[in-house]
Amino acid sequence: MLRIIDRYLLRELAFGCFASTVVLLVVTLGGTITDVLSKVARGRLPGNLVFEILGLRTLDALTVLVPLAVFIGVLMAYGRLWRDNEMAVLQGAGMPLTSLLRPLAWLAVPVILLVAMISFWLAPAAVRLSHGLVEEANRSLVVAGLEAGRFVQLPGRGGVIYVGAMNDKGSQFERMFVETERPDGEDTRIDVITAERGELRRESDGEGRFLALKDGFRVEGRIGHDDFRLLRFKGNDIALAQSESDDTPEALKRAAPLPELLASNEPLQRAEVHWRLAAPLSIVILVVLAVPLSRTRPREARYASLLVALLCYLIYLGWLGVARSMIEQGRIPPFVGLWWVHLPAAAVALWLLLRSDRLPRPAAAEVHAAHERKSKSRRGDRA
Repeated sequence: MLRIIDRYLLRELAFGCFASTVVLLVVTLGGTITDVLSKVARGRLPGNLVFEILGLRTLDALTVLVPLAVFIGVLMAYGRLWRDNEMAVLQGAGMPLTSLLRPLAWLAVPVILLVAMISFWLAPAAVRLSHGLVEEANRSLVVAGLEAGRFVQLPGRGGVIYVGAMNDKGSQFERMFVETERPDGEDTRIDVITAERGELRRESDGEGRFLALKDGFRVEGRIGHDDFRLLRFKGNDIALAQSESDDTPEALKRAAPLPELLASNEPLQRAEVHWRLAAPLSIVILVVLAVPLSRTRPREARYASLLVALLCYLIYLGWLGVARSMIEQGRIPPFVGLWWVHLPAAAVALWLLLRSDRLPRPAAAEVHAAHERKSKSRRGDRA
């Protein structure tokens, strides 16, 4: 059973962590939406996959977002108790600073388990699913947003495209019309192409894609001039913008399932195992570090300790990134992993926690003044 004070502290911590998570999630979504919509506007991503890509990328970002949100939430919750002198009252009632870890554990343990599940399974699966959706969009005009019987924007280019019929897979079509315009000095050049049939093809390297048109006409010229050209062709190719994904070959290797990572001897994938483990471990270290860093005096600036704490977090996260790169480059053996960063950080957090729980020693001047008061009181009693 939780004590009344534990339930009170747990409510404060839960509210602080929830508020921090919402704020960080909104900031992350803002940047993600801007990036995804810019790629859609350039034809790099299909428009009908916007919400799927946003959800999957947000899920992948939770492994970094949640530890920071919990760290800030603990700082804000316990920092308010210090500023409002509630912590002084609790200490005066005989409650040590280390007793704050009990309600913190009730909050941190479920969050650690959730982040571990996201880091080891859900986030890599989200990366693989996102890559699969983009790959499917590369192979189908239907997924890219093209519909039979409608005029739509040409994917990746400034123009309009129309097809009269299309097969179920979206790879073959009939009765196509394509119109594009581009600047030519002070004039505008127009290009109109019609074709009886065609299909969507991929380059031999699997990266580029283009429309292979058969049996059609092409009219090209400058608007307002009489230099138009009419061409009849048996075959003509129109290049489309390559669908873009953040999933490089290295990222796809990192997103491999956990059994495949454990069975691999490649430094890149061995480093990924330690990186996935770092997400739940960092929460343990950060929540212990947040307890002493949240201690503030009533007259101190409201966010003074928060700036110091964020600096500590950036240093810790930066060294984790450096250690990960060193493992991938083979400069550190995989069995060493990121422990040489975790263990010193944990030692510093424990030292600060135990140190902050001690009562401060009185200064020499205060001791001397106390002796003077005692001696005066004794002389007064004798008189």
